[in-house]
Amino acid sequence: MKASEKLSDQVTGKIRQDIDQNKYKAGEKIPSEPELMKLYGVGRSTIREAIKTLAMTGILRVQQGSGTFVSTSPQNETIDQRLRRADFDQINIVRKLLEDEIVRLAAKNHTEKDLEEMKQCLENRRSAIHNDQRQTCIEADIAFHTAIANASLNHVLADLYQSFTAIIRDFFYQREMQGITQFAMSHHLHEQLFEAIKAKKEKLAQQVLNKIIENNY
Repeated sequence: MKASEKLSDQVTGKIRQDIDQNKYKAGEKIPSEPELMKLYGVGRSTIREAIKTLAMTGILRVQQGSGTFVSTSPQNETIDQRLRRADFDQINIVRKLLEDEIVRLAAKNHTEKDLEEMKQCLENRRSAIHNDQRQTCIEADIAFHTAIANASLNHVLADLYQSFTAIIRDFFYQREMQGITQFAMSHHLHEQLFEAIKAKKEKLAQQVLNKIIENNY
């Protein structure tokens, strides 16, 4: 099931990218299921799942008896829907702005309990790298950054960051061919980020974070 879900997520991303690049324009009908199956090299169930996901987010509009059309009302999208439609470069820019303030506040406002949570996430991340458990490492990495967001004590920022976690998780899964390497290469930076937050060094924490994001870690 997980493999199927992952494949449908990949096709969802490809269709969304084609819409962003105006291959399928607003108001236009997209190709039929058999055509989409050939275009993306997948089965009917995967195409249907992708279309269902895009319809739920308001990107596509399914009209019974006529076909599936690209939505003409992107302005009515929720922020979560807009994030899912954006490309990763756009997401990364916003993520950088958001996390830059989050780590500064976390360095300033964290509690001992917050530090314990971050440390445990790092230990889980290290263990997953050692045991070559990529999915476990992804979840530990996201949990670490989420713990930092919670330590900021700004609940609005923490909630906004939650909206990014699904996008970031999808990005990591799309880079599956890289295995565990990207996480192993960046672990020392995550440890440095933790130490900077622990030492209440706000600027240093921001500098380390920038290295992590610039390298898409």
